[in-house]
Amino acid sequence: MTTPTTSASESDHATLMISGMDCASCVMHVEKAAQNLDGVNSCAVSLASGRATVVFDPARTTAAAVAQAITAAGYPATATQPGQDTRQLEQQRLDRAKHEAAAWLNRAIVGILLWLPVESAHWIAQLANAHSWHAWLDPVSLAAATLAIVYIGAGFYAGAWRGLRAKTTNMDTLIALGSTVAYLYSLVAFVGYHAHWWQSLPELYFMEATGLLGLISLGHWLEARARDKAGSAIFQLMQLAPTVALKMISDNVADAEKVPVASLQINDRILIRPGDRVAIDGVVLSGISHVDESMLSGEPLPVSRTIGQEVTGGTINQDGYLQIRVTKVGSHTMLAQIVALVETAQTQKPPVQRLTDKIASIFVPAVLGIALMTGVGWFIHGTFFLKGENTTAQMWANIANAVCSVLIIACPCALGLAVPAAVMVGVGRGAKRGILIRNIDALQHAEKLSIIVFDKTGTITEGKPTVTRVVPIGKITPDEILRLAASAELYSSHPLASAVVAFAKNRNITIPEPQSFSNEPGLGVVAVVDNKTLLVGSEALLRSYGQLTSGYPPQTVDSTLVHIGVVNADGAVDRFGLIAISDQIKPDSADAIAAVHKMRLETVLITGDNRTAATSVAKAVGIDQIHSEVRPDGKAAIIKELQAAGNRVAMVGDGINDAPALAQADLGIAMGAGSDIAKETGQIVLAQPSLKNVAAALRLSKATMSKIRQNLFLAFIYNVIAIPLAAFGMLNPLIAAAAMALSDVSVIGNSLLLARKDLDK
Repeated sequence: MTTPTTSASESDHATLMISGMDCASCVMHVEKAAQNLDGVNSCAVSLASGRATVVFDPARTTAAAVAQAITAAGYPATATQPGQDTRQLEQQRLDRAKHEAAAWLNRAIVGILLWLPVESAHWIAQLANAHSWHAWLDPVSLAAATLAIVYIGAGFYAGAWRGLRAKTTNMDTLIALGSTVAYLYSLVAFVGYHAHWWQSLPELYFMEATGLLGLISLGHWLEARARDKAGSAIFQLMQLAPTVALKMISDNVADAEKVPVASLQINDRILIRPGDRVAIDGVVLSGISHVDESMLSGEPLPVSRTIGQEVTGGTINQDGYLQIRVTKVGSHTMLAQIVALVETAQTQKPPVQRLTDKIASIFVPAVLGIALMTGVGWFIHGTFFLKGENTTAQMWANIANAVCSVLIIACPCALGLAVPAAVMVGVGRGAKRGILIRNIDALQHAEKLSIIVFDKTGTITEGKPTVTRVVPIGKITPDEILRLAASAELYSSHPLASAVVAFAKNRNITIPEPQSFSNEPGLGVVAVVDNKTLLVGSEALLRSYGQLTSGYPPQTVDSTLVHIGVVNADGAVDRFGLIAISDQIKPDSADAIAAVHKMRLETVLITGDNRTAATSVAKAVGIDQIHSEVRPDGKAAIIKELQAAGNRVAMVGDGINDAPALAQADLGIAMGAGSDIAKETGQIVLAQPSLKNVAAALRLSKATMSKIRQNLFLAFIYNVIAIPLAAFGMLNPLIAAAAMALSDVSVIGNSLLLARKDLDK
């Protein structure tokens, strides 16, 4: 392995898209292939996303050379360039993942359909003592097993071959070996009987081979489904970035030309129309508008942007024209950095993901060694200690019986089912409760959590602007303020305007149509109602129309304020009311936080909102530690700081801006009512838009991990006990297969107990 010798300033990094990986052993092989290349300092591979982040010395190697080395190891790799639009490559990766999941599902269906009917017929024949059934059941079993070995086994043989080429073993090695031994043993027994090589028909294990392949394919399908979705968060983030921009080539707006965003340079001027996504990061040169920056801040209220203020690529321009000067391009834009943060967090390697393959890498050589020693031992026993007639035939019969028993008892069906069985039951139990488990790899951290970090907007709060107070200034009633403001805002599509109109309608206030209406981008609206010129919007709007003749009321309002004023006869503006709009706390948020505290977990609030609003929400729900006015990269950075202090951290969020933090956290919990990107980044998704299932999700996570450990123990205990018995000839292949089946039943039965878990205790 190459030892890092370069400093950070001398190193470069690259992202590689990799295909052909289907287990954690593949990840280790890819990392080994990259790190063995001179000049590579580190390589972190994500099986879920099919990506690798490589740090290397550009003076000694290149990203293309690393990709070539990985490809030569059997895993096709493509290096991406910094700032390159990789959406097409990402779409190809997602298509491959869908194809892989469909292939495993087809194999599982075929295997189970071949196995269950014939296996059931065998059991019925045994119960009915119908020995004559063997005349047709055995050939049918042979045909079913042959089809299973050829069609279903192909996927496992391919994985085992890759391991063999890499001079290692994996789960596919175990599965291919177990099914092949069971099939070949049965084939020799079947052919030998019908060729009259022996008088009685030995026990056949065709259905064990078929059922093994079908059930393990079902487990592979579950894993492939998880990989299908795991990396789509990055793709959705990429989709937020526009591919074209309106570039100003002169001072005449009519001359603006559409150009690829990738061709833009710093200091280029581009035009952003109402309704368009901002093409790239920049600063406003002219114009005024409201911009929806919820993808960054998580806040539902659009913000005003005018000359000299920054705008971010991927945000949505709402109601005015903006001309901006490009300040960041390529990988330096905010959206590209968010994508990079998610990629980096996803390439971290959780131990559970590799657990069964690590065990398999030791288990297979051990079993092969035991089988070899068993055969040698029985050969020595037959050569020197067996006396009487037919000693040679007896010796080979003993060797075949013992070796096949060892290999069959070691068949890894229970080992392969240990994780998927617990996951299937746990996922089903959670789904009934509205807890969607997307990735088991992070669940192990649930039992060791010390801190849970909560986003505010859309997580603890409703995520919708709502009128909370109407404040009169002077001799006017709150209902009259609402009537006039709602009338002025009636034709506006702004979220604050919609909140005012909706609140007035809920109060059954009659809203007259305005006599005239004019939108002031970034400021508010001007309308004539009851022959009065009304101004509804920011304080800047009122000041722009004349001198204010009234100030704030004596009480303080800690919310977003909509100012309502009227232009009087002498041109001054009389402010006669304020409407406070804020985001309401969800009714059960406080109880949910209390439930988390009962689990002795510390809670932290991280939000892009201001300190006053954050403090108010935290106090209301019982959260003590607060981080306010935090941008997306800052959220992930705070998670890293908490982890660096030795904490295991869970993150609960719902917005695009939460994606990096959800990916960085040891356990990401996304709200189902939030953005698709948050849901795809989180390992657990809460289908209901409330926090009441956070504690339940943690309990379910712990219970699922407990069942996985118990299942792995059950899967091995039979081997620990039965392999020595088989090696000493105390078991025959039939009993070995029965023990193998019993281990399967034990694993599945233990997993089913998870369905009865009380998630409220």
